[in-house]
Amino acid sequence: MNNETRQGKLEKATFAGGCFWCMVSPFEEMPGIHQVLSGYTGGHTANPTYEQVCSETTGHAEAVQITFDPEIFPYRKLLEIFWNQIDPTDAGGQFHDRGSSYRTAIFYHSEEQREQAEASKKEVAESGRFPGPIVTEIVPASVFYPAEEYHQQYHRKNPAHYKRYRKGSGREDFIEQHRKSPKQKEELKQRLTDMQYHVTQNNGTEPPFRNDFWDHKEEGLYVDIVSGEPLFSSLDKFDSNCGWPSFTKPVKPHQVEEKTDRSHFMVRTEVRSREADSHLGHVFNDGPGPNGLRYCINSAALRFIPKKDLEKEGYGEFLSLFT
Repeated sequence: MNNETRQGKLEKATFAGGCFWCMVSPFEEMPGIHQVLSGYTGGHTANPTYEQVCSETTGHAEAVQITFDPEIFPYRKLLEIFWNQIDPTDAGGQFHDRGSSYRTAIFYHSEEQREQAEASKKEVAESGRFPGPIVTEIVPASVFYPAEEYHQQYHRKNPAHYKRYRKGSGREDFIEQHRKSPKQKEELKQRLTDMQYHVTQNNGTEPPFRNDFWDHKEEGLYVDIVSGEPLFSSLDKFDSNCGWPSFTKPVKPHQVEEKTDRSHFMVRTEVRSREADSHLGHVFNDGPGPNGLRYCINSAALRFIPKKDLEKEGYGEFLSLFT
């Protein structure tokens, strides 16, 4: 878990989004997240077991309870992540998991959380991302019972089974199809160049040696062209002679996601930005750094912030990297 938290300033957030195995990893590595617990809530049986909850007799939903620092990672950002993990139009469960124990719900811990949850639900309903009405409940938080130990951090304890389950359940494909609304896609088409849109939204690749940053050497930060989230530092950039900017590591590991890419009759590891879900490039095991990695990234997916502009652009926290 991330330890960038201030004891005594922490709050809790509770979300039900179907199988709790799949609801931990999207939150756990975000800055300001102190703990993510899998468990059961919203029912009438004290200390229920997994078997009891799955029997649909306790009224509980599988859920995650997040302990977070709202000054580092505000509640509204947690809500954004939550809506991006679920099908909020399904009243009978989530994906291939059926029954009320797999329902979706936001369990609010304060009036402020309720107001923000209601506002975010309205935004999702009006976005056009999902076909059909939004049925996710917004209800007061009640007693949260942590699940059995073997369920905690399941994605880390059993990564191979977890990945097969997540993909096989249909969750991954659904998330990919509904992450952006038609309106958001149209706005990106207007804001980005044709190449930037092709790379970030259609998993494209720009020409080698004919892009902005392949031989760029100025000190500074490379951020996502779509969202502005920090991705790579010039301190970790090196000349790989491949024609694209290459880095030994991301500036913060949790800012990028890696996915298996089987396109073009190859098996590669794709790199995407976590917040905007932009396609960035691929990572290979032939780099010079201590981890032996080469993050081969499209310039079209990046915006460069020179060191002298970090403060005024809102990235002052990264100035210490260059001192």
